[in-house]
Amino acid sequence: MTAGITKSSIAPAPGSAAGQIGMAAAVSIGIGGMVGAGIFSILGVVAHAAGNAMWLAFAIGGVVALLSTYSYAKLGAVFPSAGGAVHFLVKGFGDGILAGGLNLFMWAGYIISLALYATAFGGYAATFVTATPSPLLLKSLAVASVVVLTLVNAFGAKLMGRSETLIVAIKVAILVLFAAVGLWFIKPANLSPALWPEGKSILFGAGVLFIGYEGFGLITNTAGDMRDPRKMLPRALYISVILVIVIYLAVSLTVTGNLSNDQIERAKDYALAEAARPFLGEFGFRLIAIAALFSTASAINATLFGSANVCYMIARDGELPRELSRTEWKDATNGLIFTAALVVLVTLGFDLSGIAMMGSAAFLLVYAAVNAGHLRVLAQTGANAIVVWLSLITCLVMFVILGVYTYQQEPAAIAALVIIAAASFAAEAIYRRWTGRVIKDVA
Repeated sequence: MTAGITKSSIAPAPGSAAGQIGMAAAVSIGIGGMVGAGIFSILGVVAHAAGNAMWLAFAIGGVVALLSTYSYAKLGAVFPSAGGAVHFLVKGFGDGILAGGLNLFMWAGYIISLALYATAFGGYAATFVTATPSPLLLKSLAVASVVVLTLVNAFGAKLMGRSETLIVAIKVAILVLFAAVGLWFIKPANLSPALWPEGKSILFGAGVLFIGYEGFGLITNTAGDMRDPRKMLPRALYISVILVIVIYLAVSLTVTGNLSNDQIERAKDYALAEAARPFLGEFGFRLIAIAALFSTASAINATLFGSANVCYMIARDGELPRELSRTEWKDATNGLIFTAALVVLVTLGFDLSGIAMMGSAAFLLVYAAVNAGHLRVLAQTGANAIVVWLSLITCLVMFVILGVYTYQQEPAAIAALVIIAAASFAAEAIYRRWTGRVIKDVA
């Protein structure tokens, strides 16, 4: 998940001292940002592309994420800020339409992520109602999750932020149990390289799943609250990404080792829960389904809170109508309501596959932009130019690969993404000319 970019969305619990975010909390935020809902929502989509080589797609995606981790670690250590990637883009490109448009596009990426989590919630929730859910039921449950958690945010609920370490521990424990037991029951024939699809399909899968890795950037949002971000931030980033790569590899091997491609395809909306059935029975199915509901709901709650704050900040600074920064009821700003409404529209307009492809493509572009901006401030960060260039190139290559696949599978999704990107920069240009606004570069 990507739970926002404002300090309020990731601040320590009330009563804790400023600058006292420790290693465990920082790593938990990173793991929670990646494992929060991605693994529960994208397995079926990835399997559709990569088949029983899904684990290899996760490994390739992990390498791309690890390269960007290096760039984020260097930037975050030198420019510690609650703004995270938003701050990096301003530092790299300065106050202009490029940085501002990318900020708006990033907000759109959060909306797409929310739609993905809501759709996944609907898929898992439907398993408690019927074995053959109708599209109406799936969409209704997905929309209901957005509406309910918008109300929760309106009351200013911050329980998830205060207990992030505990939440992550529970989710990871369930996944570790699933993989540790499931690996003993895998059918080697299901993992045979003879059944692998062609190489481009594996790369397609790696592109689709990137949305399951992009959440590591959340750690950079906490840099300003760390005791020593120059040392702690890089360590937290690397530890969280490496641990998640290991978890994803173990989980994907367990799924493909216990289910055939046809079985994964039939249960693509709840593939992880279905993979637990062969060795844990109905109990395992329900355990994973409950964990998925918990994870997707918490991801929606945190990401909705953060993305609404992004909308609030943009509106406050004049990049969107100032009416969006006004509070209407309880803690509900017009930005929260507007964000939730857009999430509902995306959820209703696309299926899980299309949303996952749009989300991954959006964040591959954002990460590529951060790396490109990093190249302009290498003298300040002291980063290795070759590694940053590799990170930039791999993000762009994966974006192109994913773009081709999305065009083939979900042409409406790629068209929507192009429109969203164009609208982001057009809105920035129009508001900049209309209001004369500038981006506040806060250290």
